[in-house]
Amino acid sequence: MAVVRTTLFRALLIAGAIAAASACDAGEPALPTPHASPGSVAEEREGTAGRPAAARPAPGTRVVLLGTGTPDFDPDRSGPATAVISGGRAYVVDLGPGVVRRAAAAHRAGLAALDPARIHHAFVTHLHSDHTAGYADLIVTPALRRSVPLEVYGPPGIEQMTRHLLAAFDRDRAIRSKAPYARGLPGYRVTAHEIAPGPIFEDENVRVTAFPVPHGEWQSAFGYRFDAADRSIVISGDTTAARSIVEACDRCDVLVHEVYRPPDPGHAPQPLRDYHAAYHTSVAQLAKIAAEARPGLLVLTHQLLFRASEATLMEELRAGYDGPVAFGNDLDVY
Repeated sequence: MAVVRTTLFRALLIAGAIAAASACDAGEPALPTPHASPGSVAEEREGTAGRPAAARPAPGTRVVLLGTGTPDFDPDRSGPATAVISGGRAYVVDLGPGVVRRAAAAHRAGLAALDPARIHHAFVTHLHSDHTAGYADLIVTPALRRSVPLEVYGPPGIEQMTRHLLAAFDRDRAIRSKAPYARGLPGYRVTAHEIAPGPIFEDENVRVTAFPVPHGEWQSAFGYRFDAADRSIVISGDTTAARSIVEACDRCDVLVHEVYRPPDPGHAPQPLRDYHAAYHTSVAQLAKIAAEARPGLLVLTHQLLFRASEATLMEELRAGYDGPVAFGNDLDVY
């Protein structure tokens, strides 16, 4: 079954070529354009493949993978971050390193809601560094153009983290506030909300519900369900196999879920194997979750392969799950 997905790297290449041609016409040096990662271009239905995002008719609620990485520093995968776009607004789940630049890339490719200065709502699943290292970036980088305070929702500890980050950049804020374009710097203000399971946010576009997930020693880790008028989207965050995800999805339109392929015994010591089993969802476990939850589309993110290939992981997943599935890459859109 073909998966409804487009990769914004493709659109960026087209946009870059247009910009380069315009620059040459004007006698200016052309800027370099980004390159697509191998295997990052997927099929799209209805003959839209190959068209830049800006040229396609605006669809309804969409999921954009801003970062699909892990704690490893893979240059092709930014830290975990997923955007839900609905009603022209972006709602970002997790703030891994690179989140602002990936959002800017999506914006350049035609997704206006992902202008970093227009991102006003963020939801953090848990406080591991690979999910929060981009938080400071989201606070300060768009601050000069963000017109309202940033609203951030997350587990206990997010308020303390926010206070410390703001304090770390207090001198920066003081100096920039004197600039003629500062306008009081409302974008430097952040309101952090510590949440509990249940409904946590609602506006005219989406209703967001948090549900608990088990993630090793973390006492508070959450997944999120987004309900829009046209789609329901569940984002697992980091988790071991959890009944709460099956219940939260329950035939949702899109389930974005982390996954790891357990390393072969000869490739990793038992303590490392035990550690990942306590913190993450194996490919076999995910197949069982998806088979019971029956999402319209399962999207894999935060993929830990441990020397295995994408093809091997997908083959093992297919052994227990026959529904639509996509192996996510940065800047994929669903």
